[in-house]
Amino acid sequence: MFFRLFFRLISRSFSGRTFRLSSSLGFAFFFTLLAQNPCLAQTPTAPLSFINDVAPILRDNCFGCHGSKNPKGKLDLTKYEAMRKGGTKDDPIVPGKPEDSYLIDAMKATDKTRMPPKDSGDPVPAAQIAIIEKWIAQGAKLDSAIQPKADLLKELRQRWSPPALLEKYKFPVPVTALAFDPAGKKLAASGQHEILVWNAETGNLEKRIRVRPRRIMAMEFLDENHLIAAGGRPGEEGNLGIYRINGVADKTENGLEQLDGVKPGKVLVRNLAESEDEFQTIALSADKKRLAAAGCDRTIQVWDLSPGIAGAKLDQTIENHADWIFGLAFTPDGKSILSASRDKTAKLWDLTAKESLATFPDHQNIVYSVLAMPDGKIGLSVGEDQQVRSWQLQGDNAGKQAAAKGGHGGPIFRMIWLKDQKQYVTASSDQTVKLWSREKGDQTKSLAGATEQVLSLAANGDGKKVAGGTFSGEILIWNPEDGKLVRKWQNRPVLPPKPVAAPMPTPAVKPAPAPVEKPKATTAPAEKPKTAPATADKPKTAPAPVEKPKPAPAPAEKAKPKPDKPK
Repeated sequence: MFFRLFFRLISRSFSGRTFRLSSSLGFAFFFTLLAQNPCLAQTPTAPLSFINDVAPILRDNCFGCHGSKNPKGKLDLTKYEAMRKGGTKDDPIVPGKPEDSYLIDAMKATDKTRMPPKDSGDPVPAAQIAIIEKWIAQGAKLDSAIQPKADLLKELRQRWSPPALLEKYKFPVPVTALAFDPAGKKLAASGQHEILVWNAETGNLEKRIRVRPRRIMAMEFLDENHLIAAGGRPGEEGNLGIYRINGVADKTENGLEQLDGVKPGKVLVRNLAESEDEFQTIALSADKKRLAAAGCDRTIQVWDLSPGIAGAKLDQTIENHADWIFGLAFTPDGKSILSASRDKTAKLWDLTAKESLATFPDHQNIVYSVLAMPDGKIGLSVGEDQQVRSWQLQGDNAGKQAAAKGGHGGPIFRMIWLKDQKQYVTASSDQTVKLWSREKGDQTKSLAGATEQVLSLAANGDGKKVAGGTFSGEILIWNPEDGKLVRKWQNRPVLPPKPVAAPMPTPAVKPAPAPVEKPKATTAPAEKPKTAPATADKPKTAPAPVEKPKPAPAPAEKAKPKPDKPK
């Protein structure tokens, strides 16, 4: 249609004369016109996809308040059908009319009706609102491959894939989890969509394992070959898996192995669980037959590992907290589990009776980590209040405080036992790691050297190494016996140095032959022309004849140099 109109226009009469163009000149003019006016070349807008274009915007801006559990205004946006049904108001979308759709009005509002509210986050970017407007204008259709009742979070997770391993980190990545292997020779550390495996003796990087979680929040070795790791992407998904760290490498560069643990296979040997939000903590029972995991969904999953990795099964799910769970620990007999939460409490749960045994509220602030004393009678907990508190686990006094000890100058994030359980270790935002006596509850040593908040802790099997990871990406290893810093390095991908090739021997240079001496003349010779000496690679030339001097009273004039060419 446009071509016909175009050629009609260019063949019309101008100033009484008919203006005609050849087809080649006409097309040249046409494409020049398109280059100067791009709008003429635009094609009709392609239909937008709800699951690919719209749902990610709703997830990032709306699912936090309008999820499947207790959605605000009774409006659940995690399912297309529920969204179109509406909440306290009718359908928030009017297909074909974005200007009449409540969803758009709420996103564009500048007063208290704005969604998300000012106290919940930034407004939806204008470019993202424009995408939703265009989708509504096109009819607000659902993709044919998506069921109206489908869980959009799950659908989005299935369509997402983690990025490739970075060659280097642009910014330091906080070390949120550490774990020594049973022999104490390897140290696993959390990275950016990866687990980095370091040689604990030398500080050299040995392996990089690509994983689905953006960050790993907790790790424990099940044996020398299998690592349990939990983490995820905040607000989007949680992942709990078991990885074979000695799996087949996909790539080896200068001795550094790269393994792919994203999909179940030779490296990710078991993907135990997925959740709608990030896992924060895990715990293994002393006999390693039970595994517990918890996080931002406020539940504790307890897995039975006694049948082995392939046969591991979910034993029970515990809902005992009102907010995120940051810490877990089994009692020595493995029959109960302690938990620490953002709801400002620590709790004890009976795994056999499946009931709560005690609640400890004395922190009056966020509780980050818990331990059980070897006798199973006393619990330890630490948190935002900077105190190490001990409390009763049994009898009528269960949940009652026994003692409180200070010593850190900031919130205490982690707490672990040393091997003999005569000492425990704490890590704090005050940039220190401290050792405490189990018997007296007093601080015995302070381990210095960190330059940022210490977020993670690990101790090797014989208790002779304590490792800490910081917010600025440092890994530090101390000797707990003397409190000295043994080694410190940055947790980032570093290739081992390339082997230096032996220098090539310099070939011998043959000396140039001496120049050929020209025969002397019998009479007073004129000065020889200055020519470059002949080399072995050039053919020798006949000597130029000597010019006789002219008879004159004055001395003979010096002959000018002549080119060394045969005449």
